[in-house]
Amino acid sequence: MNEKNGFSISGYVMIVVLPVLSFVLGSNVVSGGIHSNQFSGISLLLTILVGLMYLRLFMVQPKQARVLTLFGSYVGTVKETGLRWTIPLFMRRNISLRIRNFESGQLKVNDNQGNPIEIATVIVWSVNDTAQAVFEVDDYESYVSIQSEAALRNLATSYPYDIYEEGSISLRGDPQVISDALTIEVQNRLENAGMVVHEARISHLAYAPEIAHAMLQRQQATAIIAAREKIVQGAVGMVDLALEQLSAKNIVELDEERKAAMVSNLLVVLCGDQNAQPIVNAGSLY
Repeated sequence: MNEKNGFSISGYVMIVVLPVLSFVLGSNVVSGGIHSNQFSGISLLLTILVGLMYLRLFMVQPKQARVLTLFGSYVGTVKETGLRWTIPLFMRRNISLRIRNFESGQLKVNDNQGNPIEIATVIVWSVNDTAQAVFEVDDYESYVSIQSEAALRNLATSYPYDIYEEGSISLRGDPQVISDALTIEVQNRLENAGMVVHEARISHLAYAPEIAHAMLQRQQATAIIAAREKIVQGAVGMVDLALEQLSAKNIVELDEERKAAMVSNLLVVLCGDQNAQPIVNAGSLY
């Protein structure tokens, strides 16, 4: 079932027309009763109908709509803002077209490596097709929350929490890619209910408490190894530069044994965790 325009006219016009009809019909009823000692049945019925027509005036706020039904059948949707009037037999249901946020609770799931994680999301959505939102599902707001959490669980099991292989996508390392994938996943689930997803982002991401400490140690070890690699690369470059400058400027002649000792000492100084405490040789080199 797709949305279509419902019948309505300006309520301001009907505010002018209805009092005139009421006055004319009321005059006929009174006139009929005076001349014939009985009320005109048709005029009285029309007067009652005009009274009911006053009840069909309704207001449509900005970014809201009214879904019209006739004896259970969908007849259209009114989106024109302001005071409107429609046929007295039409039933009206108000529905908001404004952008809304849904924030899921923290879900505990396993990533694609089997690690338990806690994850939550924020979904920005709005109703696009009022007919589908009202008639395709029982409660479209509840449908949004359930399907969003289902999409989040499916996404979390499709990616690792962190990068374990170079070039892979992770929940923590690629937030924009994950956000785009989650938006598409939620949109596919909500499209048949007449809703559009504007944005979906991860609002909370962490390891589950039972493995958080172990994973923190793993991350720290990875960071230490990466830092050590940079330090060693820099130290080797500095040692090579030092030997090259000593040889080029003929500052001192070193045999292979002395070069090895010098390299060892420089690497200890440059790669050590603490400042080196040098021992000064007050005698000769040999």
